[in-house]
Amino acid sequence: MERWLKRGASALLYALPVAFLALFFFYPLAAIFDLSLRPEGVLQWERLLDVVRSPYYQRTLRFTVWQATLSTALTIACALPCAYVFTRFQFAGKSTLLALATLPFVLPTVVVAAAFRALIWPNGLLNDGLMRLLLLDSPPLQLQRTLTAILIAHVFYNFAVALRMITGYWANQSTRMEEAAQVLGARGWRLWWYVRLPILRPAITAAALLVFIFTFTSFGVVLILGGFRYATLEVEIYYQAQSVFDLPVAAALSLVQIGAMFVMMAVYTRLQRDIKTDLQSTRRVARKPRNRREWLAVGATVTFIGGLLFSPLLALVSRSLSFSAERSTLHHYRNLLENRPVGGRLPRSMEDVLGVAPVEIIQNSLTFALMTTLAAVILGLLTSYLLARRGRSGRWLDPVFMLPLATSAVTLGFGYILTMDFNGVRGGLNDVFGLSVRGNWDLRASWILIPIAHVLVALPFVVRSVLPALRGIAPSIHEAAAVLGAPPHKRWLYVELPLISRGVIVGATFAFTISMGEFGASLFVARTESTTLPIAIERLLSQPGTSAEAYALSSLLLLVCATSFIVIERVRVAGIGEF
Repeated sequence: MERWLKRGASALLYALPVAFLALFFFYPLAAIFDLSLRPEGVLQWERLLDVVRSPYYQRTLRFTVWQATLSTALTIACALPCAYVFTRFQFAGKSTLLALATLPFVLPTVVVAAAFRALIWPNGLLNDGLMRLLLLDSPPLQLQRTLTAILIAHVFYNFAVALRMITGYWANQSTRMEEAAQVLGARGWRLWWYVRLPILRPAITAAALLVFIFTFTSFGVVLILGGFRYATLEVEIYYQAQSVFDLPVAAALSLVQIGAMFVMMAVYTRLQRDIKTDLQSTRRVARKPRNRREWLAVGATVTFIGGLLFSPLLALVSRSLSFSAERSTLHHYRNLLENRPVGGRLPRSMEDVLGVAPVEIIQNSLTFALMTTLAAVILGLLTSYLLARRGRSGRWLDPVFMLPLATSAVTLGFGYILTMDFNGVRGGLNDVFGLSVRGNWDLRASWILIPIAHVLVALPFVVRSVLPALRGIAPSIHEAAAVLGAPPHKRWLYVELPLISRGVIVGATFAFTISMGEFGASLFVARTESTTLPIAIERLLSQPGTSAEAYALSSLLLLVCATSFIVIERVRVAGIGEF
């Protein structure tokens, strides 16, 4: 009897992450499918086909694909030469530079967008420097609300993804084929075209597809740097749902995006398997540069990565400070913390601009992040044990729990708008679990949807951080602890937990950082009193006279993400956090 009770308790615990995913992921997606295919309760393909055939939405889709293609091509073109230098040469600070190059990838999209506004906008740091250097009266660079600004930000954001994937693959390839080609006279572009590129094709293809996926679903960068003039599918879904209130059209566009994302993620998963299969046992050994040309290549790479990485972030921090003789250096930060009047001819307090005091916004973000971290770690641990101990069932459950990565946060937020009212929650509990409930379950007016959305986005990162460590525990360790008489709860507390603690810390740090910077889903479900830092930054950037305060908030968020990045890099071991 006791054994059956233990099995029942274990099954109930393992059911928690499955139930969470069913109610807060699959049910909202099903509602989007239902609204797009049955807008009036009856199956109607015509409405979906009308949206797909519309010249306006076709242009939106073409632009989404076009900007993602350009962003991907530019990112790979920048990453490939740098990967060659990192793979071929050994130089001082190489590991540190490669680690720092990953920092932009953990930054919230609103921080990246704010950083490039601080750098390349007409009143940005770069234009100020050029005007002083060239003695000009007007800014020479007019990049505000342009495709160029979007592309530059996308390269900054995704450069590290391509660099790490190509470098990691290239470093594990044998040099014999390349050496043989050189003996036969292959040099320069011939060596690249006929030898190196074919060898690197699996890694380049996988990296390009992953970058394409990220830029295809880009929301914050496009919305802030491009506006509705350069609307992608993500921005158009937000516009139709929040501004025009045409929910069937938003649902149809979401359905198109979900279909495209699932196809691309399926192809990417296959490419990842090919990369692992093609890895060679011979590891390329980097050497020191031997001549001036090689040293120039190293210097150019370091300069490029340093400029790409630090110039926007330094511009952001610089623009958040005040260098006026009449003001203190931290004037804009004090405006935020003390709720001082700011902006133009009619000064308004920060609370008037945002609808809530900035200190409360910071408290909101910290509270949601702590709640997200706790819930994501608990659900992530349960999911990891479920996947690690369920044999064949774990093989198909593993990709199921990764599905939130293949769904944009904007689509997720839109799904919550459709389902998380009283009728939706009651219907979801009835349809998914067969439960009949009464009372007011309208979660759309509640702050609780924000941490729920954040947990769903963060859960795959926690699982990918904990699962490799859990699978790496040798069965003999469990057997030895059992032989010594340790009960199950003590075996977990004193044996397993210390062994997976690094993965738990990395997963918790990922969850905290993701929650602090999440923008797309929060923009749909947050109310004024539950405003988060990314939403406040976007609102300040869209208001006249409050850009400096937006840069100050972005700098605070940058500090949080940089600290989290340092924790992840110091604690992380091989295999943890890989997808």
